Amino acid sequence: MAPPLRRGFSARDGLRLSALEWPGPEGGERLPLLCLPGVARTALDFMSIGERYAGTRRVVAFEYAGHGESERASDAGRYRVEVALRDLLDGMAALHLHRVVLLGTSFGGILAMSLGVLRPGCLAAVAMNDVGPRLESAGLDVVREVIGRDPAFASIEDASAFLQRTLPPIAADEADWRDFAEKTYARGEDGRYHPRWDIRVVEAMRREDPGATELWPLFGALAHVPLLLFWGQESALLTASTVQRMRRERPDMAVQGLPGIGHAPRLVEPLALAALDRFLAAQP
Repeated sequence: MAPPLRRGFSARDGLRLSALEWPGPEGGERLPLLCLPGVARTALDFMSIGERYAGTRRVVAFEYAGHGESERASDAGRYRVEVALRDLLDGMAALHLHRVVLLGTSFGGILAMSLGVLRPGCLAAVAMNDVGPRLESAGLDVVREVIGRDPAFASIEDASAFLQRTLPPIAADEADWRDFAEKTYARGEDGRYHPRWDIRVVEAMRREDPGATELWPLFGALAHVPLLLFWGQESALLTASTVQRMRRERPDMAVQGLPGIGHAPRLVEPLALAALDRFLAAQP
């Protein structure tokens, strides 16, 4: 399997942003699959997805400003949601992603719902990974705890052990946890392992109030597209009651529950892959 291509482009303020791309079939006309990671994740999370569908349709995974190979900003305010959304629109234009099937994990799913308001014509279908229109404050607290600090681990084994202690269950063995740690932390010039994101991202996650964040109007903006929801059934961010309401509002939405898994599924689980296979097979 050939490695993915590294794509670079400039945001409108000149910041250099990055994406990974797995080409589709030559001359193919199927819509590309655009993958958006979580708030402190990178395109590396979609390596398995890219390899799975490469050659059948084009797959592109974005990296937000301050994440992975994308340039870090001088001002932490650059990481606000509205700016990330603007970067996404710039990137879609630069990479000729005019109409896509979108797969968004957590924060990526929030951006997908936002696109439904700002640019509905660019979405042909949306798959959301463990995110919905109600974000529980308890789940957000766990996210903030991890993304807002740099432990500077002495070894990848230490990083893996930290993630196992800190994160919700993700149905992983030791090798899986090590792989996850390698996609989360990178070895720096000092020989220690640091986050693959700018930890000032947490400053952009302003806590407006102690309650849950409600985004139901954004969810309603996806009424025109087919939907698939991946739900880690142990998730503290996406609860059963929110999933039930989503189903009531969109009875045609496909839901794939993942027992014993918290926020967020890695999308390597057999149930998740089978559901994504079915969903993509129905898309042009």
